[in-house]
Amino acid sequence: MNLPNLLTILRILLTPLLVIFLINHRFDWAFVVFVAAGVSDGLDGFLARIMKQKTRIGAILDPIADKALLASAYVTLAVMGFVPNWLAVTVISRDMIIVFGVLVLLLFQSGIEIHPTVISKLTTLFQLLTIFTVLFSTVTHMELGRLLVGCYVITAILTVASGLDYLYKGICLLGNE
Repeated sequence: MNLPNLLTILRILLTPLLVIFLINHRFDWAFVVFVAAGVSDGLDGFLARIMKQKTRIGAILDPIADKALLASAYVTLAVMGFVPNWLAVTVISRDMIIVFGVLVLLLFQSGIEIHPTVISKLTTLFQLLTIFTVLFSTVTHMELGRLLVGCYVITAILTVASGLDYLYKGICLLGNE
């Protein structure tokens, strides 16, 4: 097991800890855990590239870690009233469509490789930034209303656009079968 993959596994393990801190209203610790998870997300990919340690398992685990962290954060924060329900549904729906699409492609095609697109990376960045801003606002008690609304809108637009992009690409791949 190489260092980038260990960082990805750490991010997976931090996810339940984040939820525990959130439901116990320990937003300070939730913020620390979320920042650590976010840093590990950037660091694992960076290290894998510069250390030439990209692995198949890393390519599979990294998006799983992202989806677990973000889905857990959005659902928990939506249930607690810190994130709009419609945004949580949008984020989770996109991820479900992607996972379902990958499963369908695996049934019909062997050896497919899914590479993140620029828009999907931007979507993940804004999804992370939105949760970061919500937690920051909660921890510091700063009123960031307009900034939060901007984050919600941009995140929603990118999430829908990314989901449609993946859907289009999946349909094209199935059409070639």
